[in-house]
Amino acid sequence: MQTNLQLFLDAKVAQYNRPEFIENDPIVIPHQFSKKQDIEIMGFFAAVLAWGQRKTIINKCRELIERMDNSPFDFIQNHQEKDLKSLLGFKHRTFNDTDLLYFVAFFRQHYQNYDSLEDAFFIGINSSAEMMLNHFRSYFFSLPDFPRRTIKHVSSPQQKSTCKRLNMFLRWMVRSDDQEVDFGLWRKIKPADLVCPCDLHVDRVARKLKLITRKQTDWQTALELTEKLREFDPLDPAKYDFALFGLGIEERWGDGFDLTKTDFD
Repeated sequence: MQTNLQLFLDAKVAQYNRPEFIENDPIVIPHQFSKKQDIEIMGFFAAVLAWGQRKTIINKCRELIERMDNSPFDFIQNHQEKDLKSLLGFKHRTFNDTDLLYFVAFFRQHYQNYDSLEDAFFIGINSSAEMMLNHFRSYFFSLPDFPRRTIKHVSSPQQKSTCKRLNMFLRWMVRSDDQEVDFGLWRKIKPADLVCPCDLHVDRVARKLKLITRKQTDWQTALELTEKLREFDPLDPAKYDFALFGLGIEERWGDGFDLTKTDFD
């Protein structure tokens, strides 16, 4: 039996999981491409750089695309040492050109051995999101002499992080529906295995809706939220990211919205 809360959230998913959502969200960046590897690469960069104002994130990603000659996969695969000069000076928040050069080196190494970035995460059937994210971080920093400063840009549950950016990236790559906001490029990882990205807006709204009871915000919080959302849709819990994020960023629920006037019993 559907509860009032589920009906409400389903309606908000329908409201925000629409092509119009793409324009002002970092997901607009990978939507500029058609080649799978370009989508993966720029989707990953857009997710990793996703903190601060969305407009700034989008602009910095577009700058990065220009620095890679508007063809990220080709640049990464075929660049010469001298071509890397075009990346020098790139910066967004604490992410700088040292981090960027390592990311490029990782992508080059990975795509020499695999066709898709999904293989960097997927480690077998029945693997949990926690296992995949821990594996990915270890794999990502497996190149010799990686910059220690770059570690902070790729989180994992082992650091008790919510892993918001990586969970968002996985949502983009894995989820698929007729709205085509998310790409649904990957088939080995299932939507049922995703963990809902738990950023500031999602966290605030989820707490107001009593979907989260845990005091701190960490990996266990993201799991708690996702388990509650699985009660509404066990096959696609991360779709509710649209509802929670939309309520927070578009309807400003995190700014003192009075839920006592709303009945979800």
